[in-house]
Amino acid sequence: MKELSYYFDKIIDLAITRGPSLILALITYLVGRWVISRFIHVVDASMRRANLDESLRPFLKSLLSVGLNVLLIISVASMVGIATTSFIAVLGAAGLAVGLALQGSLSNFAGGALILFFKPFKVGDLVDIQGNLGHVRQILIFNTVIVTPDNKTVIIPNAAVSNGNITNISREGFLRVDLVIGIAYKENIQKARDVIMKVMTEHPKVLKEPAPSVNVLELADSAINLAVRPHADVADYWDVYFGITEGVKVALDAHNISIPFPQRDIHMIKE
Repeated sequence: MKELSYYFDKIIDLAITRGPSLILALITYLVGRWVISRFIHVVDASMRRANLDESLRPFLKSLLSVGLNVLLIISVASMVGIATTSFIAVLGAAGLAVGLALQGSLSNFAGGALILFFKPFKVGDLVDIQGNLGHVRQILIFNTVIVTPDNKTVIIPNAAVSNGNITNISREGFLRVDLVIGIAYKENIQKARDVIMKVMTEHPKVLKEPAPSVNVLELADSAINLAVRPHADVADYWDVYFGITEGVKVALDAHNISIPFPQRDIHMIKE
């Protein structure tokens, strides 16, 4: 009974001596979290008003949030009597251990910083990264998120992104659409060229500059292959590709210009 009374007295004494500081630390933590949340919201709004790069905003917000929360935890720890120097030393040792365990994540973090610094692409660009074709949705601290044309989300570690080949399809603002159209050897090349050029110039999504072109690509086994080269905005690439392919077929048929199929002449020799 005496032991129970002794421990009860100790708890009461601890509550009296440490209770106010614990309550104050708890209030400080809750208020601090709210202030950090509001501060990050204000910073995000400021970055939006300043038209800061869409790729950079999520990265800076995440970095700022982590840094401020670490400072808040250190401040709260000092309020409850934990020596700040000891706490920082413990955090340093823990950080070293975590760093060794998460070398890949640190590489991804460094890769994300390189992407944001050198800007090989930005949010919204159409890119080909490590064989994954899609539009960039987000550039985060550890990974890059792209959405493929068939609406699949692909998450790629930033270390792989920064160390691999990146094809930025949107960078120049437009693309050349490469088509090969074959006509029979008996057809007039200039007539076929005029018909195909008319189809391209009348298509609403084919760019005037650079101008479209039609040239003889090769004299193949069964056809004269023409290189048909319209240009289009990135967003209009497939509309132009499919539209010109169909339009050329219809126009050549209307002008009685034949598109041959593979064939061979066989000569029978009688002995």
